[in-house]
Amino acid sequence: MAQYKGRHRISKRTKLTTGAIGLVIAVGVVVLNASAGDPAPASADGADKSLFVDITTVTPNVKTPQPQRRASKGTFTVDCGRNENGHFNPDNFIAQPGVRNGAQHLHDYVGNLSTNADSNNRSLARAGTTCRNGDKSTYFWPVLRINDESGEEAPAENPPAEEQKAKRKQAQAADQQAKAAPRVDCPDVASQLPEEIPEPVQAKVETELGNLDGQLDAAEQKVQGGEDPAAVLEPLQEERAAAIDRMANAIDAEADKPQNLDELAPCAVKDQNNAGVANGDENSDNAQAEGTEQEAQQPQPEENDNNELEGNEGEIQRPETVDLTFRGSPVGKVTAMPRFLRILYGDAKVGTNGPKNARDSWTCSGFEDRVLMNKYPICPEGSKVVRLHDFPSCWDGRNIDSANHRDHIVFPDQNGRCARGFRAVPQLRITLTYDVPREVQLAGQYAVDSFPEEEHNPLSDHDDFANVMSQRIMWRLVNCVNRGKTCQE
Repeated sequence: MAQYKGRHRISKRTKLTTGAIGLVIAVGVVVLNASAGDPAPASADGADKSLFVDITTVTPNVKTPQPQRRASKGTFTVDCGRNENGHFNPDNFIAQPGVRNGAQHLHDYVGNLSTNADSNNRSLARAGTTCRNGDKSTYFWPVLRINDESGEEAPAENPPAEEQKAKRKQAQAADQQAKAAPRVDCPDVASQLPEEIPEPVQAKVETELGNLDGQLDAAEQKVQGGEDPAAVLEPLQEERAAAIDRMANAIDAEADKPQNLDELAPCAVKDQNNAGVANGDENSDNAQAEGTEQEAQQPQPEENDNNELEGNEGEIQRPETVDLTFRGSPVGKVTAMPRFLRILYGDAKVGTNGPKNARDSWTCSGFEDRVLMNKYPICPEGSKVVRLHDFPSCWDGRNIDSANHRDHIVFPDQNGRCARGFRAVPQLRITLTYDVPREVQLAGQYAVDSFPEEEHNPLSDHDDFANVMSQRIMWRLVNCVNRGKTCQE
C-alpha cells in the first residue's frame, strides 16, 4: 500500500468557486448535529476544507429495508486483491468507449487485467484476472490521493506512469485485435433460469452451465483458428441444446419444467461492428451493445511521469482493503446477472448533470450507520476512511446496457422492491477502506480524483462494474445468496 510520508506539493489548482460550494450544500441530504465552522482556505490541489466534517457529529441516517419471509439473505464475496499490480488509467470503456483519457482522472482497477478505453465483450472475455476464483469481471473507481499543501516540492511515490502507459498500449493493441476478429455470441442461460431451483438438482444445473461455458470457449477457439463460422455454429447449437435439455429435465423431475429454454440454444458469429457473420438460427442478441453513447471530445492531456493529470495531483492511496460482496434482496430471491452486464454507481459529472444519480458514499469504519453524500469524513482515532458503494440491482430482464448506461438496471425502492418489469439480481457492494492519517483528514488534504470541473467534489464519487463471470461462477453466486449462505471465493 502506498503510504503517506509527509511529502509536500506546490499547489497547481485554484479554490472551489462560491457557486460550486453552493451547489454542494444545496443538494446535501445529511443533517449535521454541529456546524463545521467557518470554511478554511481551500487546498489548491485538493478539495475545499469546508467539504470535510467530523463523522461523530453526523446523525445516523442509514435505513435498511426489513427482510421479508422470502428474502435472499446470503452473501458471496470475491477476492480480487487491492490492485497490487498497479493497474491504473484515465479511461472508461462503459461511459466513453474508445476515448483515451476520456475520464480525465485516474481509475483504480481490480479483476480484469486488460480494461481500458478499447475494451469490449470479446477482449474482456479473453483477458486474465486478479480474482482468485477466475472471475474476469472488471471493477474500477477513481483513485484517492493525499496532497500536502505546505509548499515544499517533492514527488509523490506513485506507480511509474511510463510503465502503466506501456501496459495500456499493449492491452489496447490486443483489444483492437480482438475487436477485428469475429466472436461467437450466445444467449445467456443462467439469467433465464427460475429463481428457485430444488436442492437435488443444484449440482446438475451447475455442471450443465459449466458445459455451456466450455462449449462456447471451444467454439471461440475454432473461429479464431479460421474455421468456417457456419460450420462451427451447427454442432455448437446441438451441444447447447443437449446441455439445456438435460438441465430442464433435471429441474422437471423436482419442480415445474422451465419453459422456452430451448430457444437459447442457437448462437451467432459477429464481427467488430456487432453485425452477424453467420447465424445458427434467429436468436436474441440480448442487446449486447459494445457502448452506445460516446461524447465528442478533444484529446485530453495524458498522465504525467508521476501518474498525475491536470487538477489531480498527489500521492495515490491504495485501499487497505477492497471488499467485493454480492448480496440478496430483502423481499425475495434474485436471478443471475447476464454476462457482460454493465452497471454504474454514482455520477462522475454531478456538477453538470445534477445530483439525481449521486449516492451516499463516504463514512468511517465503525460508523457505517451514517453515510455522507456531499462531505469527506474526518474519522476518530482508530477509525478509517471508507467509501461504500451499493450498486443498482433491478434489471430489466433483457439488456446488458442502455443509451445512458442506467435505464437497463435501476435501484429498488426504499422497501427493496423492484419496479414492474424489473427483476432483482445480486446487489454488488464495493467497500474501500483507506488508512489516511488523522492529521491529513483534519487538514483536508485527501480527496477523490475527478473531472477538472468537479474540483474533487465528494458528490462526484462513482464506481463501475462489468460482469464477465462465467455462467458457472454466476450460478454459484446466485445459489449462495438465495440459500442464505456466506460464501467467499
